[in-house]
Amino acid sequence: MDREKRFKIIVISIIIVLFIIIGILGYWLVTLFAQGTDVSEYRINNNSSSSTTVSKSGKSDESADNPIDFKKLQKINPEIFGWIYIPDTNIDYPLLQSNERDDFYLHSDIYRNYKYAGSLFSEYCNSTDMDDRVTLIYGHNMIDGSMFANLHKFRDASFFNKHTKFYIYTPERRLTYQVVSAFEYDDRHIMNTFNFSENKVFKEYLDSIQNPRSLSANVNTKLDHKLTVKDKIVTLSTCLDAGDGRYLLQGVLVKDEPTR
Repeated sequence: MDREKRFKIIVISIIIVLFIIIGILGYWLVTLFAQGTDVSEYRINNNSSSSTTVSKSGKSDESADNPIDFKKLQKINPEIFGWIYIPDTNIDYPLLQSNERDDFYLHSDIYRNYKYAGSLFSEYCNSTDMDDRVTLIYGHNMIDGSMFANLHKFRDASFFNKHTKFYIYTPERRLTYQVVSAFEYDDRHIMNTFNFSENKVFKEYLDSIQNPRSLSANVNTKLDHKLTVKDKIVTLSTCLDAGDGRYLLQGVLVKDEPTR
């Protein structure tokens, strides 16, 4: 093989490698900046209201407006069991749980199509009626601010102190949660680590979320009531901006209303 042919082969090889690198970088950038699915069409209205009298049990005999079109959503995907809304954030999304595998919605949208941003989801160890002692909900920390990225807003003490409630809707209920704390946590799987059916374990968890060992922690010192083993907790979990571990927002159920 003469020198000219070897040179052409080398040049062609370099070009092919460059195209491969560009393709990989392109895919990485697309997935990194991929937005969550637009689900605004499934909101009937953006302002729910209620006139309720809450009993001592925390449940109300009157009904609240339900702004979510669950009939339409569940025709699209019957694995949609709820909807979460956190005021003054981008967190306004359906909640899903797969019957196939726990991580199915890690990279699948509500239509069950592949999407890097995925969906907000719980795992099979949790019931979808939101009546477990601890319900864990996952979502990606997307760079465009979608999915659970805005949980990191609660790092700011001023934002944390002004935003003390979030809401979860189901087809028949509106659940109001009071924010307990927000903090960095390690990468343990919470539901596999703690046996919440044991009162002692659950009480220790309640104590830990009120006194988190985290330099980034914000804690609500003005809860409506002292947490007990009768409470129901929702733990919202997303990735840190860098490094291993999770960022958690903890909420306690303070109002359970039927919806109309």
